[in-house]
Amino acid sequence: MKSDKIKKGVERAGARSLLYATGISKEDMAKPFIAVATSRADIIPGHTHMGRLERFIERGIAMAGGVPFFFGIPGICDGIAMGHTGMKYSLASRELIADMIETIVKAHCFDGLVCLTNCDKITPGMLMGAGRVNIPSIFVTAGPMLSGNYKGRRLSLVKDTFEAVGRFKSGDISQEELNALEMCACPGPGACQGLYTANSMACITEALGMSVPGCATALAVSAKKDRIAQESGERIVNLVRRNVLPRTIMRKEAFENAIKIDMALGGSTNTVLHLLAIAKEFGVDISLDMFDSISRLTPHITNILPAGEHFMEDLEYAGGIPAIMKRMKNSLNDIMTSSSKTISQIANEAQVLDESVIRDPKNPYHPEGGIAVLKGNLAPEGSVIKQIAVSKAMMQFTGLARVFDSEEACMQAIMARKVKKGDCLVIRYEGPKGGPGMREMLSPTSTIVGMGLADSVALITDGRFSGGTQGPCLGHISPEAQVGGAIAIVEDGDEISIDIPKRRLELKLGDAEIKARLAKWRAPEIKEKEGYLARYAKFVSSASLGAILKV
Repeated sequence: MKSDKIKKGVERAGARSLLYATGISKEDMAKPFIAVATSRADIIPGHTHMGRLERFIERGIAMAGGVPFFFGIPGICDGIAMGHTGMKYSLASRELIADMIETIVKAHCFDGLVCLTNCDKITPGMLMGAGRVNIPSIFVTAGPMLSGNYKGRRLSLVKDTFEAVGRFKSGDISQEELNALEMCACPGPGACQGLYTANSMACITEALGMSVPGCATALAVSAKKDRIAQESGERIVNLVRRNVLPRTIMRKEAFENAIKIDMALGGSTNTVLHLLAIAKEFGVDISLDMFDSISRLTPHITNILPAGEHFMEDLEYAGGIPAIMKRMKNSLNDIMTSSSKTISQIANEAQVLDESVIRDPKNPYHPEGGIAVLKGNLAPEGSVIKQIAVSKAMMQFTGLARVFDSEEACMQAIMARKVKKGDCLVIRYEGPKGGPGMREMLSPTSTIVGMGLADSVALITDGRFSGGTQGPCLGHISPEAQVGGAIAIVEDGDEISIDIPKRRLELKLGDAEIKARLAKWRAPEIKEKEGYLARYAKFVSSASLGAILKV
């Protein structure tokens, strides 16, 4: 066992003495040492209940003959960090989390790893860390939140709080109703109720084979989630004894499966960034174009918020990710998972319990998958959009640019009702370097939707969008403005064309004019001069590569 490095030999007397100081016995010294990385936090609703899950994981490890050791991983709630400078730290925290997994696991020579996670950057950060340390690992995603309820109507965070701001500004709802919605939309623990980034990444983790079947959609408040936590604790000891490594499970075929299931579900555009970064840590070569080619061949078979009407609880009651695998069995690679079952075994054992929630691929909600990758002179390296959340009327759009050099400036114009039909809002210098940190733009996009402008106004940015974004919103424009991408030289009144079916994003200017403007352009100073964000801006790569830190 790897832990023998700290447990065996005369020269390890000091290490053994310190281990005994933690309360373990001599008998425990012969057992596998299992690290449990927990992201329990009091400020993240998706994580507040993890103390209960920790107990069940601990029980499972002990029952199977392992010794659990817990250590903490920090987390950021994207919804709370949204719309201000706090969001700069969200994506950047992913790299810190991966570094912490690597540091703690390697420093203490653990034999196995359980990752207890849920929300947006924490799950991909832990997956990246698992790829680096490459010891037997299993993930417990802590589950979706129940829907809220107000006067008999089911509620979700994005639609009934962020978008409600726009409805309030338009006079559609009263202050009293807005107050009631914010009290009722999030009734308790769990990841927000739709296919936003947290739940999208939970589904991807299960699709990759790194969590037990049913984990992704088992509700945060359910006893089923407790049982899954215990089973995962037992499974990790078995994985250690058989030396089943993450890189054995997460080969290219696993990433292909994850992208296919993501496209069929209609997950967050952030999954593109995260899967590119995770694959890099596993030594697997995937590209931005791969997402688009798979999406073109993968029908969209669920209709979950924000693009649809169903909630994560509906997907759970319809059979969860195993039922999705059953629908897609013929197109998925039949690989082994951390549960010791193959994809085909999981699919064969699954049931589709609600045909309206998980449709047959021959009768999809949309013929193509959730995400499209657009390129053109405005985004030669690519940009991404959740195409299933765009109305037919806006699949092709030409508008006049309204340019803003920050999210705040754009939000001020929206709240002042200075945005009009036919505008193409351009938010730049919000990319990985320019932000720095590539902030999500849920506040402006949800307010536009709430104001009823989703079918007449587009928004493009070198930043990114929340998984809750809907409408013609294009993010991850690469190269970003900070490094001299074409988005840096767009001016008010320029014509911009978006063609989702043809996958084109064009600035309607001649090559000569674009070159002339770029020749005059000078890069602004990086906004952050000290601290982690300054270091992050120095080393972060393009969004088209996953916004990873370059060594």
